[in-house]
Parts: sequence; C-alpha cells; structure tokens
Amino acid sequence: MFFLLQIDAASEKAFDFAVKLKEMAIEYAPKLLFAILLYVIGSWIISKLSSVMKKAMSARHLDPSLQTFLGSLVKVTLTILLILTVFGMLGVNLTAFGALLAGAGIAIGAALNGTLGNFAGGVMLLTFKPFKVGDIIEAQGNTGVVKEIGIFNTVLLSPENKTIILANGALSTDTIINYATQGNLRVDISMAIAPDQDIDKARQVAIDAMLKIPNVLPDPRPEVSVLKIGDGMVTLAIRPYATQENYWSVFFATQEAVKKAWDASGINGPIPHVVHINK
Repeated sequence: MFFLLQIDAASEKAFDFAVKLKEMAIEYAPKLLFAILLYVIGSWIISKLSSVMKKAMSARHLDPSLQTFLGSLVKVTLTILLILTVFGMLGVNLTAFGALLAGAGIAIGAALNGTLGNFAGGVMLLTFKPFKVGDIIEAQGNTGVVKEIGIFNTVLLSPENKTIILANGALSTDTIINYATQGNLRVDISMAIAPDQDIDKARQVAIDAMLKIPNVLPDPRPEVSVLKIGDGMVTLAIRPYATQENYWSVFFATQEAVKKAWDASGINGPIPHVVHINK
C-alpha cells in the first residue's frame, strides 16, 4: 500500500512538471523564436553595414590597416549590442551586467590612458594623412623618412640610419613639417666667403657648379642669396632643388662641388682672426 502511494505521488509530480514545462514552452517559445529571428536578421544587417563601411573607407583611400581595424571595431561593437538586445528580449536582467561592463570600461580606460591617446592619435594621422610612408618629415625634434605609420607609433629612419619611434599621441598634436608635400624639395645650405670677395662672381660660380651635379633639378633653378654680412665673412644661402629621394645626396654633393668650384676660381673663404693677448 505504501509503495502504491509513493508511485501515485511520483506520478503527480511528473504530471505537474510536465504541465509547468508546457506552460513555460507556451510562454517562452515565441520569445525564443523571435530572439533567434532577431539575431539572424541583426547579424545579416551588421554584415551588410560592415561591407558598406569598408567600401566607403576604400573610396576615401584610407590606410588599409585603419580600414581593417575600424571595420572590426564597428562589427564587434554592433554584435555586442545585438546580443544584449536578444538577452533583454528573453527576460535576462542586464542592469547588473551593464554596471559591471561600465566599471570594467572605466578601469581599463584609466590603465590604458596613454595607450588610448596614442591610438586616437594614430587614427587621426591615418585619417587626415599629414604625411605618408616615404615622406621626409620633421617632428618632435627629429627628422627622417617615414617608414611605417602604425595605430600606436610612427617609425622614422634618420639620415644617420637610426630608427626613430614616435608615439602617435604626441605626434598628432605636435607641429609636423613635411618636406615632401610640394613634390620637389629645396635643399638649404649656408656657406661663407671672405668679405673682400666678389659676391656676384661667387654666386655665378656656385650656380654653375650646382647645375653640373646629376641630381640637382634645373627647374626650379638653383639660387644663391646673401644671408648675412658680419663676423668677418659673407654668409651665402645656397639653395639647389632636388626630388625627395635625392635630398641627402644633393645636400652633401652641393657643399663639396661649390667649395671645389670656389677654390678653382680663386674665391677665398673666411680666414679666422687670431687674437694674441700679451701677459
């Protein structure tokens, strides 16, 4: 008899569980189906938006690395928002999760303050393009050829063949001198002659010497101007023009060529004065 009562009680519990399961299925099945449908449609829309965004960035000729990064960032962000929306439709309480996510975001932002600044600077540089790979620039007291523009750092190669790594955060807010924007570069050199020498003759000899240098451009024509008179000398501004890739070769070749031409023409350089003090 006791055994039969136990069987009846178990059967009643099983029946109650089945009824509750049926009620839950009736209540949550539409929500679950709608949530699945929303996720599928939302994923399709996100994929289409990512494709449109990629085409738009390609049309603006943004840097490929920036295109990939921004595309991934937008896709991940939209996917997270979609998942949270789906969970909310299923009745999941997102208040605690949102507070936890906000707290984690603040903590991560504080820990990565400098890194985020460099990231923002990298996005600005890759978007507005004040320079590109291969340009000669001067920034933060350094001059060199741009070898790489990354999300966080920019790499320069100096004339001494030294690798210079600049943080994009400071670089994006600093003054940048781009020597390559206009195409041809003017090479600025200062050389001096003695004050009793013929300036016009020295100018013509220097221009003729520069025009014989293979990498000096004939147009614009090289220039020679008086920069300063004083200190026992006449300082001349020697200004040949060159393409970007030949800048440094012209810089060094011009000084040697002009000095040799002046020597051959009898144009003397400044002679230092020695002062003797009798004790």
